[in-house]
Amino acid sequence: MKGVYSAPGDYIYFKSQVPLHKIPIGTKQWRYYDFGPKVVPPLICLPGTAGTADVCYKQIMSLSMKGYRVISVDIPRVWNHHEWILAFEKFLDAIDVHHIHIYGTSLGGFLAQLFAQHRPRRVRSLILSNTFLDTRSFSAAMPWAPVISWTPSFLLKRYVLTGIHDGPHEPFIADSVDFVVSQVETLSREDLASRLTLTTDAASVGPLLLTDSFITIMDTNDYSGIPQQLKDEVGERYPDARRAQLKSGGDFPFLSRPDEVNLHLQLHLRRVGVEPRPDLVPGFSKGGGGSSSKENEKKDEKKDPEDPPKDDRGNPDNPFAETRLPPAPEGSESHSSDNQLVSNAKFCHVGNEDMMVSLPSGFLNNQHAIATEFVMRLSWEIFALHLHSYHVVSLYISLNCNRKLRPLV
Repeated sequence: MKGVYSAPGDYIYFKSQVPLHKIPIGTKQWRYYDFGPKVVPPLICLPGTAGTADVCYKQIMSLSMKGYRVISVDIPRVWNHHEWILAFEKFLDAIDVHHIHIYGTSLGGFLAQLFAQHRPRRVRSLILSNTFLDTRSFSAAMPWAPVISWTPSFLLKRYVLTGIHDGPHEPFIADSVDFVVSQVETLSREDLASRLTLTTDAASVGPLLLTDSFITIMDTNDYSGIPQQLKDEVGERYPDARRAQLKSGGDFPFLSRPDEVNLHLQLHLRRVGVEPRPDLVPGFSKGGGGSSSKENEKKDEKKDPEDPPKDDRGNPDNPFAETRLPPAPEGSESHSSDNQLVSNAKFCHVGNEDMMVSLPSGFLNNQHAIATEFVMRLSWEIFALHLHSYHVVSLYISLNCNRKLRPLV
């Protein structure tokens, strides 16, 4: 967390491809990402106190390309849990979403349970990660909770950051902490104050109409800002819920262990009946390798070369029209050499599989120059060969002449 922080390369790519939506609903400003086929029931990601809509960008990138719709939201400025329930319901109405699946971490998991309790018809399933059932322990640990709304911004940020485990981290966990810290810096004093108020305001989750089979509990086993006792209470409340234990990941497994988290999210969504629509993802071929390539060749033959290319964005029948996300580069600037190899790679179709062939840097951009240089070098070598043969013939003639002239001398 020391030194100048630079955003990961895949996050920069994500920001360039996925639009950030900001809409006012009543007195609340909602900031969110919505990506994926609109015909699929959405998975809504609710972050914790230190999170923003951006912290789930790895889930948006991965799941949307598999045919799922993912919505990641910022927790708005609400000052009690009843206000949260009403505001979140108005937000769902505004974006025309009726039935949802929620992935909530820390405070987001607590708010997800409250919404499922009071609006059971709208919540179809829950994925809870490192969360809790009531706020009593947090209220007891913050005696200055009544004056949160008057506390300066730097003190609120310091309090939030002290809740993150400090100490030596594995590289992938350290990167996740750095990213979340950078997101905390973007939050205003009012945003931090409202979230801490939701954490300390007296409230508890009551019985849910949702059966345990539609709940997945995904916790990390190493450490997190939520005490283990509170996480155990969640497991005791939902004894028949599916367990997805992560050996490590820290406070932010969605950033530090994205592959494992995304796998568990997919398994949960399939188990509760959410079918992805990869056929609506741009670039997806439904028929497989050989048949799809043949069909494409036939289509290409029928096309007039003078016809202009079609733009899917103008097609109202395409529910994925505004959500084009080609494969993104992975890693950050520390992996610049790997990103360079990936950016210079070409996908070759072999049978029913795709093979990525890595080419040297600059090769694809300099093919014409390389071909010209090769022709010139070959021409020069042919000329030198002819010149050499001419020199040998001349030398042979001169030697013969010398032999004939010796007797005369």
